[in-house]
Amino acid sequence: MTAAGRLVAVVGPSGVGKDSVMRALVEARPQMHLVRRVITRPSDAGGEAFDGVSEDDFAARAGAGAFGLSWRAHGLRYGIPRGVEDVLAAGRDAVVNLSRAVLPEAAARFPGLVVICLTADPDTLARRLAARGREDPDEIARRLARAEFALPAGTGAVFIDNTGALDDTVAAILSHLMPAKV
Repeated sequence: MTAAGRLVAVVGPSGVGKDSVMRALVEARPQMHLVRRVITRPSDAGGEAFDGVSEDDFAARAGAGAFGLSWRAHGLRYGIPRGVEDVLAAGRDAVVNLSRAVLPEAAARFPGLVVICLTADPDTLARRLAARGREDPDEIARRLARAEFALPAGTGAVFIDNTGALDDTVAAILSHLMPAKV
């Protein structure tokens, strides 16, 4: 019998590089599944690969049970397609960008949840946020002010500094994941 896969939640402040790290993890370990989120933001907004939907479409999908997990953050709605359950049941790990606030619900919903909390120094965060071009200076300041948002108690998060080279961050995450399986 195949052991269930783990949901690997990558969390951290805006600009810390969650999407780049997740893509690099899947490149390093192709057996990992990269979860594509559904977000109430225009599909051409840039950044991660996601499915952009309207508020009405999101509500209809949620009502039909299409999400294994959903939440609100930054004025948007986010959903994790229910198909992630099939990936995990097949014994594959799945990596997903989650909001820190939804971690208790994710842990209850997905036993064995692994939480990777990425960190970076404030100058790096500010530079990355400015470079992506999605936020104006006021929004960048608000995101930086939220960067120190504490994780909910009991997450068992592993903190990884992503200020330096992407390869170093991926190696640190894989060294944490490998003893159990990846």
